[in-house]
Amino acid sequence: MPGSRGAEPARGRPRDSGRDLAILDATLRLLVEVGYDQLSIESVAAEAGVGKPTVYRRHAGKAALVAAAVEHRAASVPPAIPAGDLRQALLGTVAWLTEQIAEQEIGLLGALFAGMRSDPDLAAEMRRILRRDEAAMTEQPFGGIQDEHLVPGAAGLFAEIVPALIVHRLVFVGEPCDQGFVEHIVDDIVLPLIQRR
Repeated sequence: MPGSRGAEPARGRPRDSGRDLAILDATLRLLVEVGYDQLSIESVAAEAGVGKPTVYRRHAGKAALVAAAVEHRAASVPPAIPAGDLRQALLGTVAWLTEQIAEQEIGLLGALFAGMRSDPDLAAEMRRILRRDEAAMTEQPFGGIQDEHLVPGAAGLFAEIVPALIVHRLVFVGEPCDQGFVEHIVDDIVLPLIQRR
């Protein structure tokens, strides 16, 4: 046709980022309200004010959708670590972790734990996120302290123990992770475990 030579074919409308956020926010709200097992793509679409195909174009299924919502909510990076002072480096990293975990609603954490038990796909997605976060958390958690001053596997110990202690404090004990608790983790648990004697 005249004037159409070399024209690029239409590829559809660009993705609406507002819909993306509406879908992720709706997922988190419903996850807390009804739990993972009762959550459905249909209910998320209705809550977000979009059609089911809009959700499926963005996410392969329920587990992928929930993982995307969790990643969206917890998008953060560890703080800059002061060089040369192991205790201060640990205090900074643990304080950041407590803030990140405390920002998750208790109902959300409970729904995720329950969902991971019943859905292997969700469990795999959440473990992927955890491994990514552990890598970011332990990349330089010790303020440049040389490995000869630390026990082998110190970063892995840190990544296993500290989040578990924080979740236990928030979910099971029901107490806040205040500065005293952060110092307790660092001084009484982490430092004795990771420093060479």
